Amino acid sequence: MPTESFDAIVVGAGQAGPALAARCSREGLRTAVIERGPFGGTCVNVGCVPTKTLVASARAMHLARRGAEFGFAAGEIMADMPRIKARKDAIVRASTEGVEAWMRGLKHTEVIVGEARFTAPRTLRVGLGDQVRELTAPRIFLNLGGRAVLPELPGVHEVPTLDNRSVMELTEVPEHLLIVGGSYIGLEFAHLMRRFGARVTVVEKSPRLLPREDEDVADGVRAILEAEGIRIDTGAECLSLSREGSRIAIGAECAKDMPPVTGTHVLLAVGRRPNTDGIGLELAGVKTDERGFIVVDEQCRSVSAEGVWALGDCNGRGAFTHTAWNDHEIVVANMFDNDARRIGDRIACYALFIDPPLARIGATETEVRAGGKPALRAKMPMQRVGRAREAGETQGFMKVVVDAQSRRLLGAAILGMSGDEVIHGLLDMMAAGEPVDRIARTVHIHPTVSELVPTLLQQLKPMG
Repeated sequence: MPTESFDAIVVGAGQAGPALAARCSREGLRTAVIERGPFGGTCVNVGCVPTKTLVASARAMHLARRGAEFGFAAGEIMADMPRIKARKDAIVRASTEGVEAWMRGLKHTEVIVGEARFTAPRTLRVGLGDQVRELTAPRIFLNLGGRAVLPELPGVHEVPTLDNRSVMELTEVPEHLLIVGGSYIGLEFAHLMRRFGARVTVVEKSPRLLPREDEDVADGVRAILEAEGIRIDTGAECLSLSREGSRIAIGAECAKDMPPVTGTHVLLAVGRRPNTDGIGLELAGVKTDERGFIVVDEQCRSVSAEGVWALGDCNGRGAFTHTAWNDHEIVVANMFDNDARRIGDRIACYALFIDPPLARIGATETEVRAGGKPALRAKMPMQRVGRAREAGETQGFMKVVVDAQSRRLLGAAILGMSGDEVIHGLLDMMAAGEPVDRIARTVHIHPTVSELVPTLLQQLKPMG
């Protein structure tokens, strides 16, 4: 079999891969893009795009049910899951087709559909059916993505279960959805499915939801979910699954006094793992850690294999679409722009898309306290926001932690209406390294959610 030579090979057309291929194309590099499934990766196909489409449907239903608060009657609101799913599928399809068309339209670029596997350093064999090709390049970029973890729970193979992919293929609202895992994916599905009309129970082994967040943040999220009728059981260790007639039961083997919870469907949302198995990384000399993530340096280069980069979920340096995109920016900056950007330069930022959302940047209050550095803190409820009161969206709060000496922002949490948008003003100030007084003295537009931010920063007090 002849070996075909390229200047660059991109394996995986998720968030980082297509943009990287586009830059290679601009630089005149003969590039191969290899993808085994739908283009766009997790975000477009089974992550951000479909889930936020479902969140939008759930929010529309929730607002309609609240019609009496706003002076109108909408009648009985029922989820039509086939139509909800069709809307989601159409939006996903348009995004997927758009990414694929973009790749196929690039100059100097060949799109190859198939399964890639290393046979030697910087050499890949790609197979699709009976067709097999061997490719080599001095630059290989791995954008392999990740998938849901199947936890080793007793009985997990004896009952039907759902993951983040299959739960979005349901054509009926579950009568009672049991969710194992009280973190970001599990809580988003809990909220939207509850609004679609399902009974929902969340079972989390940790003493509280979102164990990496501050306690007041986790409690605030729990209050929002419980206010809409979601049952939350925390501290549920040694879980097991079993059949109980036509239903599924979740029990705690080590707590005999805790009766099992039964439901019609079970969603497992306990984490994700990288798609690094089965691609022959060992044959290419690519080192992985104990969890299967490719070990990279600050520029996303493999620490063990020359000419190999890993971007996105498979490198363990970020688990979000925006960090994958930033990985691509770091790689092209170092490779083509003589700009030594680094993974360590970025500020942690993410959101939990319940409604209202939680947005987080930088360090938590708990982390700042543990560091022992003098710091200031301020916290204000969303009830102080006129726009939130007018919209009937007063749940949650804003909180910031600031370095007492430099008065630079260390971290912030906004749980409340439009928090996922409002927090970017703080994020930008944090990235600029400016003291928070810049925002505290800035006039914000009224009536907006953002106008509480200057007031919040004017309330800073030393942390006790």
